[in-house]
Amino acid sequence: MEIPKFDKAFWSSKYQEGQTGWDMGEVSPPIQAYIEQLTNKQLSILIPGAGNAYEAAYLFEQGFQDVTVLDLAEEPLNNFKKRVPGFPQKNLLQQDFFDHHGQYDLIIEQTFFCALDPSLRVAYIDKMKALLKAGGKLVGLLFDFRLTEEGPPFGGDADAYSLAFQKRFDIKTLAPCYNSIKPRDGKELFIIFEKTN
Repeated sequence: MEIPKFDKAFWSSKYQEGQTGWDMGEVSPPIQAYIEQLTNKQLSILIPGAGNAYEAAYLFEQGFQDVTVLDLAEEPLNNFKKRVPGFPQKNLLQQDFFDHHGQYDLIIEQTFFCALDPSLRVAYIDKMKALLKAGGKLVGLLFDFRLTEEGPPFGGDADAYSLAFQKRFDIKTLAPCYNSIKPRDGKELFIIFEKTN
């Protein structure tokens, strides 16, 4: 079976057809809890594969000014513009993550890693390291269920994630979520991975 190409047309069609099962319609509670303990509002933050970017909206509402939203599809970015008209347009990027360049203190992971074909996981890890400043953090959620060939979402488990990420990151936290939304209860791991030099 040929693996489908998860390109711009693929993701645009998902939004056009309303097939957005990953979209919670609100900021993810574990990520919200993390944001609420951040005190430095000057952090440069990237949210790749952001979709409707509820986390970016929440960050903006909390006074974070340097937030960049990146998605391959145009539709979620347009949705975001309508919902959060005051957000800086220059920080809304329709772009392939692997073509993006920048340096960030914090990158938020929310249903992006699981949407990529598993063959891209090493490239994802390398790119995340390249995009983070020294001491920068990759924070968010990874799904905790068996890796399948059918997706997205593609799954994985703590052991596999640890093995893959530990070559490029200091694993500060990789633990089951205690505050997931009900449909994802027991299926999410909260991560804090710090860039190693």
